[in-house]
This record gives sequence, C-alpha cells and structure tokens, in this order.
Amino acid sequence: MAKDEFPGWHGTTIIGVRKGGRVVIAGDGQVSLGQTVIKGTARKVRRLTAGRSDVIAGFAGSTADAFTLLERLEKKLEATPGQLARASVELAKDWRTDKYLQKLEAMLIVSDGADLYVITGAGDVLEPEHDVAAIGSGGNFALAAARALMDSDLDAEAIARKAMSIASEICVYTNGNLTVETIDA
Repeated sequence: MAKDEFPGWHGTTIIGVRKGGRVVIAGDGQVSLGQTVIKGTARKVRRLTAGRSDVIAGFAGSTADAFTLLERLEKKLEATPGQLARASVELAKDWRTDKYLQKLEAMLIVSDGADLYVITGAGDVLEPEHDVAAIGSGGNFALAAARALMDSDLDAEAIARKAMSIASEICVYTNGNLTVETIDA
C-alpha cells in the first residue's frame, strides 16, 4: 500500500498553558487508525531530564517520529544545558535540513517552566501569544477553550483540563484520558 493510500494515524490533542508561574502540558490518550480507535491510553506528554534541564514535552503525529524528535531534543539540551530556546532552534534547524529528519511527521510543544514553544518540521520555533499553545486534531478546539478561560480565576492546570475536556467532546480523534505534566518557572 502506498504511503498516500494508507489511512494514517489520527488523533491527538496537546495543549500547553502558562499562567501564574507554572506551565502545564496536557494530552489525550487516543490513537486512531482511520475510523478505528487503536488505543485509548497512550502517553503523549513526557518529562525530559537532560543534564541540568528539566523540560516537559507533548507530541502530536507519528509516535515513532515524535520519539526520535524527543531523543534529539534531549541531546540538544545536554549540549546546551538550561537553554531551551537554543536547543529548540537547533532541533528545528536539523529537522528542516536533515534528509532523514525531514520525513518525520510530528509536532512538539515544549516548556522548561519559563518558556513555552511549538516546534514544527517546517523549521518553526513558535512562542505562542496569550500563553496558550495547542497542536493536533483537536488543537484548535482546545486552544479556543483555553484562551476563553485565561482571564478566569482558574489556574494553569484547571484551564488545560477544562480545555481538553471541551476538545474531547468536539473532536472524534480526542478522548478524555489525559496525561498532565506541570513545571514551575
């Protein structure tokens, strides 16, 4: 079966929320193949510890591709301890220029508690406006919900959980089985 004929893996919603000196990254657990749910308890949010760096990351896209990118990010963090921005830019440059990495189909949201970035295969390292970032099939739903909640009295984790709940009610490729990681600035 040709790659363009393959039904493809769908389904992920990842959100990052920065509020009150804390960053929360939350992700759902659903993995779908076409219209079939293959797994409902996948962990798409991870804590990375590389050298002196403590970073949380969430991924959308191909799992194997995302793990490859997370391993590369850890190596970049080991080479530039405590410099998430630099490590992220170096990863994005490699991803864009390396013939092997160019084929990887995933996106990342990463944070060290102070900074929050979306990293893409197009070479982007984006710091989101309004302290909220979201990726994946339900990302726009979660993003809209979180942005609406940012002015409320809710903390970062409550906003992320509520936004993910709303996204899971709208996006058929997103479930309510969450993995949540928190990091302080």
